[in-house]
Amino acid sequence: MSRPEYAVVVPTTGRPALADVLQPVLDAPASVAPAEVVVVDDRPDGRNGAELPGVPDHPAVRVLSTRGGGPATARQAGWHACTAPWIAFLDDDVRPPAGWPERLCADLEALPDDSGGSQGRIVVPRPPGRNPTDAERATIALEDARWITADMAVRRRALERVGGFDTRFPRAYREDTDLVLRVQDAGLSLHRGERKCVHPLRAGGRHASMRAQRGNGDNALMRRVHGRSWRDRVAEPPGGLRSHLVTTAAAATALLAAVTGRRGTAAAAAAVWALSTARFALARMRAGPAEAAEWADMAVTSVLIPSLACWYRLRGEIRHAGAGASRGVRALLFDRDGTLVEDVPYNGDPDEVVARPGAAEAVALARENGLKVGVVTNQSGVGRGTLTERDVDRVDRRIEELLGPFDLWRVCPHTPQDGCACRKPAPGLVFAAAGGLGVHPAECAVIGDIGADLEAAAAAGARSVLVPTPVTREEERQRAPEVEHDLPSAVRRIVGGAGT
Repeated sequence: MSRPEYAVVVPTTGRPALADVLQPVLDAPASVAPAEVVVVDDRPDGRNGAELPGVPDHPAVRVLSTRGGGPATARQAGWHACTAPWIAFLDDDVRPPAGWPERLCADLEALPDDSGGSQGRIVVPRPPGRNPTDAERATIALEDARWITADMAVRRRALERVGGFDTRFPRAYREDTDLVLRVQDAGLSLHRGERKCVHPLRAGGRHASMRAQRGNGDNALMRRVHGRSWRDRVAEPPGGLRSHLVTTAAAATALLAAVTGRRGTAAAAAAVWALSTARFALARMRAGPAEAAEWADMAVTSVLIPSLACWYRLRGEIRHAGAGASRGVRALLFDRDGTLVEDVPYNGDPDEVVARPGAAEAVALARENGLKVGVVTNQSGVGRGTLTERDVDRVDRRIEELLGPFDLWRVCPHTPQDGCACRKPAPGLVFAAAGGLGVHPAECAVIGDIGADLEAAAAAGARSVLVPTPVTREEERQRAPEVEHDLPSAVRRIVGGAGT
């Protein structure tokens, strides 16, 4: 049996420990080495050339930038850029031991054909000589988390089928659980492997538990998408929101009653608030170290957490009131010549425009499924002087007469010798189109007929589907992450999760 072919995707915000994640992977013997390693720089200044610490100069390593889109967006861009059948996701703060690639391959080889993914085992070291702090206990809880992307390998076909990660999750929280539930809904099984990764304790800092309450808004999205029983499906115990609701309601009642002069009601409600807050604080203090600083932090945060949790949950319920299942892709970008219309070299004559088979159906299908639709096209004839921008515009208008209107056109007029950032296979057109449509490049898919279209998509972190024509080279077909025989099938693959 041949070894599983896999790529590694590591989203990062620039943690200095990134080198500790990558080194064991890059040191792997050739027989178990990854096809490639994609590091996704998710710092807001990442695309501006800021140095990313911990990334070695290695031919297998490629760096993408998502400029602060969040971990779901970073992982989405990462797997879009890979072609391997398996995508292994690692967080940038885990420590894969030596031999991790061998154990990953062994886990993948043992999986049945209907499997969608393999979860590694997370080990968190305990602090020596004392109980863990509240922030450290949150890290230790990762050991019992059923499905997390700190170390998870997912079949690319599973990611294609469900659309990958839901970029509506802005934090490193729930985006992995959401993905797992959608993979299971697609009829694919998930398995726990034998490989292990060490996850160091997080200090968290003062009042870290208050920042963590933002996750209650993500829980609102989980409920909207997966129903009220989603916790049961991932074997997660109920959260503390109900208790926080009681505490917050008691505080609000006490305040309102005091303002309106109902002293008895105010006293009773205040007593309920004080009792529930004290129980919450004492439980947290007993679990932690007997240190004054920790007790003070627990006392302060236990007073504030219930109302914060309720506030973030309410805000999440309002924000996601109409939320449905995510497809991952919000915008579809078509190549023009050879994809939407027959390729007539340096065409400036609208009368020579001939739509490709299925083009009108494909564009209509994208629109019917709520996708924004744009065109990204190289037109070097302008730079060569054989076309004018007006010629290009006239041809584009004719295409819209045949296929219907597009939300956006982005044209590169440069020649290959100009060295611009927009000419495909450079990603500039994809970046520009995504910005014009108000989406992230990782929320886009590009459909084209040659390798340059797919390379531009991969460099931008967009998904891509190749629809070959007679001019498509065999090596381009072989390197394409997804291939369909016609345009409508390509769009259905994007909107309907037809990846197999």
